[in-house]
Amino acid sequence: MATSDKLIQVNHVTKKFSERITALNDCSLTIDRGEVVVIVGPSGSGKSTMLRTLNLLEVPTSGEVIFEGVNIADKSVDINMHRQKMGMVFQHFNLFPHMTILDNMTLAPIKVKHMDPGEAEQLALSLLETVGLRDRANAYPIQLSGGQKQRIAIVRALCMSPDVMLFDEPTSALDPEMVGEVLEVMRDLAQGGMTMVVVTHEMGFAKEVGSRILFMDAGQILVDKPPREFFENPENPRLKDFLSKVL
Repeated sequence: MATSDKLIQVNHVTKKFSERITALNDCSLTIDRGEVVVIVGPSGSGKSTMLRTLNLLEVPTSGEVIFEGVNIADKSVDINMHRQKMGMVFQHFNLFPHMTILDNMTLAPIKVKHMDPGEAEQLALSLLETVGLRDRANAYPIQLSGGQKQRIAIVRALCMSPDVMLFDEPTSALDPEMVGEVLEVMRDLAQGGMTMVVVTHEMGFAKEVGSRILFMDAGQILVDKPPREFFENPENPRLKDFLSKVL
């Protein structure tokens, strides 16, 4: 099958949690390979729900989520097979506390992808090297700072060689001085051509690294623009109001 530039297509996705709560309201978007799409907006706007529908952690009430040509919202699709190609990094690190960093990183490649343990270990150590944490391979999560744990969470996802990385507010649980070290890893990933979808409150990162920025409010995508246009010429009144409070 020919590789399309379109990696993910969201077609008219609605997500209702109840009759009264609609988290996503008829949302559509396309994400091309190599893009860094940053999603911003006020709390409760649907940002995280949108991100989590991309790998079906939230199942849409209606609409399509097409990943690499397959509608993964179709109930007949083996979603776990497709999730192997989608790295996910959460606010909290979700590392197994009883396992070393190296074991945390090699578990999925060995168990899910049936990678040779020696090969998985070499890949993990190489990735740890890239984020300056190779010397922590045999440490346990409790021995690491929050910033170190989040860097580990990122490279753990990379151990599966994903086609896209999804980040759900990856710095919001960190002390301010640790935010920079995590954003640096994400910056390097973007420069290396990784397709990324990032929900964040870090406007400087959005402006510097994003290919496009989506602004969401009340479950809808109100603005989808390149960073310069998004920040320097905001036409949408709700976006203007939002930027006046966060910049």
